[in-house]
Amino acid sequence: MDENLNSPQRRLIELRMEHADLDDLIDRNLLASPADELTLRRLKKRRLLLRDQIASLELQVEPPEPA
Repeated sequence: MDENLNSPQRRLIELRMEHADLDDLIDRNLLASPADELTLRRLKKRRLLLRDQIASLELQVEPPEPA
């Protein structure tokens, strides 16, 4: 059971959830008047990092088929 808690698939789900949460947070920050530009840049940078991690993990979980 412990191996399921640390599986790449579970980590992928967690990263996708965090990415979605950041999307929501960024959207709400954009609607705020005035928007906090520093916070917004940090959130976007974190979101990009998560996207890279998700892409990397997706390749590990589902490697591309040879051509």
